[in-house]
Amino acid sequence: MELLRHLSFVHHLGGITKKTAPFLGRIPGKRFDYAIVDGFDTALVRYALRVAHKVVAFRQNDESLNRRLHIAVAHPGCGDITAVDLHLLLSEALGAKAVSRALSYQVSGDEAVAIDTLLAQTKLNNSRPLIGMVIESFPTKPYRDWPLERFIELAKAILEHNPAAHFALLGGQISPAKLLQLQHALHNRFVSFAGKLTLRQSAALIARLDLYIGVDTGPTHLAGALQVPMVALYHCMHPAWQLAPLEHPALAVIQQEPPASGKSAQYSLGSIGVEQVLPKALALLAQDNRA
Repeated sequence: MELLRHLSFVHHLGGITKKTAPFLGRIPGKRFDYAIVDGFDTALVRYALRVAHKVVAFRQNDESLNRRLHIAVAHPGCGDITAVDLHLLLSEALGAKAVSRALSYQVSGDEAVAIDTLLAQTKLNNSRPLIGMVIESFPTKPYRDWPLERFIELAKAILEHNPAAHFALLGGQISPAKLLQLQHALHNRFVSFAGKLTLRQSAALIARLDLYIGVDTGPTHLAGALQVPMVALYHCMHPAWQLAPLEHPALAVIQQEPPASGKSAQYSLGSIGVEQVLPKALALLAQDNRA
């Protein structure tokens, strides 16, 4: 719901989960003409059938449920289709063609003002270029993280070419030891917002960046939706062609090459060198996309 707030084409938002769904929609009468249910939570499909005349969903594991669907869309698996196109199969089944395959997100006016105030307080409001970094993915998937030493080396190299550059650390909470390393290496050119901002505050800050550099994680999708100039790093286990932002005007994708032994979560993203990332980052900065 947080991601969908303030989108011009969303009329109303309401929260529902697979735990609350069994208790909702029990009043007689259908509220909606159509419902689209993504995923395979039976409770959500049954709720949709109670409140909508026609329901579209991926084919479920319950054939009796499938027979009640207006359209049961065959799930193609994830091997031959982008993540965006996979989810669009549901709306396309109703004949609704997407006008764009780019993700949508809208920063509100109040959010923009609040983040500008925060940037002024941290003396980043006039710092250009302002470069955001997300150095960690998920705690359960640390193999998707680019080593901190690489980020520090990259930041120092960018500073050699752009001495006025400043760096903002985004994402979830990171260890004090890593923060100390970054502060020691980058001094007054670095401010950490990691673990301090809500999702929407993070997005508002990302919208103010001149360049975003990150691994495959949530803020990277936000940067893609906001079409911020960005360099995105993808582990060999996660194909960029499936996951990277689509229809992005200023995107540099760096896909890790798998080792000869084959793709593995044991293979560090550190095999991507700074020399692969730096030219792409500098090229995006030189384009002055945010002018």
